[in-house]
Amino acid sequence: MPKPIIFSLIESRAHPKLSGLYGELGYDEIKLTSVRKVVSALKKQKPDVIVAEFNYAYGTNYASCHICNLDTLFVTLQKYSDYQPKFLLFVSKKEAAHVEKLNIYQEIDPDWVMLQPAKPDLVKTLLSNLKN
Repeated sequence: MPKPIIFSLIESRAHPKLSGLYGELGYDEIKLTSVRKVVSALKKQKPDVIVAEFNYAYGTNYASCHICNLDTLFVTLQKYSDYQPKFLLFVSKKEAAHVEKLNIYQEIDPDWVMLQPAKPDLVKTLLSNLKN
C-alpha cells in the first residue's frame, strides 16, 4: 500500500516545520512554494492532505472576488469531483474569522484550522486519526 501524501504549501517562513512529524506518521511530504506549483503537481498525484497557511485578501480591488491566497487552488479542485483532499490550514488570530468564507468552494473542517503557532501534538492527533 502506498504511503499517504502531504503537500506542504510553503509561502512564508512562518509555515510550521513539521516534516519530521509527517515522516514519523508515515506520510510522504512534498514541499511546494506556490499555489501554481501545487496546481501543477495535482495533475501528477493527489495528496491525502494539503497543509497551507491562510492569508486573507484585504485588497480593495472591487473587480476581484479573491478571498485569500488559496482561491486558485480551491477553484482548481472543483474540476476533480471524485477527489477531495483534507486541508490543514494555519491562520493568524487576526485572520481566523475569515476562514469560513472558503466554504463557498469547499467545506472546511474547523477542527483542521489552527491558530499560529502550530501545535505539533494536535497536528499529530489529526493526521493519525485520518489514517485510521
